[in-house]
Amino acid sequence: MRKKFSKNWVRSKQPRKQRKYMYNAPLHIRQKFIHTNLNKELREKYKRRNFPLRVGDTVRVMRGKFKGTISKVSKINLTELKIYLEDVKRKKSDGKEVQVPLKASNLQIVSLNLEDRKRLKIIERKK
Repeated sequence: MRKKFSKNWVRSKQPRKQRKYMYNAPLHIRQKFIHTNLNKELREKYKRRNFPLRVGDTVRVMRGKFKGTISKVSKINLTELKIYLEDVKRKKSDGKEVQVPLKASNLQIVSLNLEDRKRLKIIERKK
């Protein structure tokens, strides 16, 4: 029987095994795939290049149709690796407004949601 997932696949050079690693990764590893770059001020302040996204973070869209839009993260879908923002919406043909899914790689964190104590501890530990 073949394995559903192995951490050793990430070491492989083969693109098919890299894709297999991403598609079959469990949720606690998928959380690492949604790290997003910090803007210059936050980089200098926290001395880190990127940070995992959380609901409530304010981000700027860097690529695509909504480039330049600054909005809060309203939902994160780890199974699809998509991020939904409050102000990034489009109209369907029946007139309903739907949030547009975005990739984490196309976003940049402008301000962090610091309400979570665990997150504050992580920031303090890294300083």
